[in-house]
Amino acid sequence: MISSSQSGCVVLVSGGVDSAACIDFYKRQGLAVRGLHVTYGQSAARHEATAATAIANHYRIPLTSIQLVGGRLKSDGELLGRNALLLFIALLEIEAHAALLAIGIHSGTSYFDCSSRFLTIIQSIIDGQCHGRIRVVAPFLEWTKKEIWNYCTERRVPIDLTYSCERGSDHPCGICLSCRDLEALRVCKKLNNST
Repeated sequence: MISSSQSGCVVLVSGGVDSAACIDFYKRQGLAVRGLHVTYGQSAARHEATAATAIANHYRIPLTSIQLVGGRLKSDGELLGRNALLLFIALLEIEAHAALLAIGIHSGTSYFDCSSRFLTIIQSIIDGQCHGRIRVVAPFLEWTKKEIWNYCTERRVPIDLTYSCERGSDHPCGICLSCRDLEALRVCKKLNNST
C-alpha cells in the first residue's frame, strides 16, 4: 500500500520524460511525493522499471512497484484502457484520507485517455469511491511535448535517466511514436543551441 498524507501526491511513474517532469513539478510545490510504477506486460517493461527506479532515486522519493501478469505482450502504440487501469491500480494501492493522484498526460495526441474528457470521467468514478478525497491531476494536460521538454531542460529534470522507446529496445528504435517525438525535440534543442 502507498501511504500519503493530505498534502501528498502519488505520481504514476512510467520511467519516461512526462512522469519524471510530473515528479519534479509536485516536488517543487513542496508536496510529499511518492511514486507508483506498474508493469503490465509492455514490451519495454524491463527498461521502464529501471528508469522509474533511477528517477525515484534521483528525487529521493519512495517508489512502489506492481507487476501484473497478462495474457499477452503489449505492443507499441495506443494501449486501450492503459491510463484508466493505471489510475485504478493507484486508487487501489493508496492508503490515504486525501491525496493527489498525478499522471503525466499531455496535449498533442488523439488518444482518448490523454484528454480532459477522460480525466472528468475518471474523476467522477473516483469521487464515487472516495467522496472527493482523492483528486486526479494532470499538470501537463494542456502542454505540448515540446513544452514538457522545455520544462525539463529549464529545471534540469534528469532526462538522461528516462526511457521512452515503446518497443523495449536497448537503444531507441527510432520508429515508435515516443522515439520520434523525443528525436524531434532533441533536434530542435540542438538547433536552438546553435543559434
